[in-house]
Amino acid sequence: MHVTSEQRLDDGVLEREFTLGEIPGILWTPASASASTPVPLILLGHPPLGLRKMYPRLVARARHSAADGFATATIELPGSGDRPRWPAAEQARADLRRAMAAGEPVSDEIVDALTLPLVKKAVPEWQAALDALLSLPEIGGPVGYSGGVISIGIRLAVVEPRISAAVLFAGSFVPRALFEEARQVTIPLHVLLQWDDEGNDRQAALDLFDAFGSKEKSLHANMGGHTGVPHFVGDAAAQFFTRHLK
Repeated sequence: MHVTSEQRLDDGVLEREFTLGEIPGILWTPASASASTPVPLILLGHPPLGLRKMYPRLVARARHSAADGFATATIELPGSGDRPRWPAAEQARADLRRAMAAGEPVSDEIVDALTLPLVKKAVPEWQAALDALLSLPEIGGPVGYSGGVISIGIRLAVVEPRISAAVLFAGSFVPRALFEEARQVTIPLHVLLQWDDEGNDRQAALDLFDAFGSKEKSLHANMGGHTGVPHFVGDAAAQFFTRHLK
């Protein structure tokens, strides 16, 4: 893990940009974090739009979490931002947009092509980032995962024992194979659903929530579309992590 830049934000949060091999990332730590007082970590997931485009939303989430005593970190997803283009993923996204624009059902083939290769490549990268982040003296765990592509969150919750709790946003298409993996998820879950999300199959989201094997899971549904998430949703997610990571 190579730190490429760092700055202290006006609320005392330390922001460090880093690279892990070819993968760019950002780490935010509260002013209170030190080797003598290590803090828990939340991994900030995001859609594959690039860290530069997502930065305003990510830093807002990071500063909110820092105020609650958490470090947060994120990495660039495969094929996004300045990372090499991924022609197969771009073709799958084009096929998805074409089907939705035509009012056609989105086929399992499109969903699989769009999501499964991304999950296969991204999850080991998140695990490598977690190895590097937990080696820092000011970060002590436990670890949570928040937001982003829900299929990535499902796979991480199954294969990564260091993740103790997750906040998942039901806002993307999920391959049927990931429904089966969801049954193996046992960590506490806080699942967000926008009831009128134009890019999400509501019934599929409800079926996925039902499939999760966690004994402690809650579904928080709010009226509105994909970008109409109420402000208080962040407070509820913060309270969830405070209960399970502190």
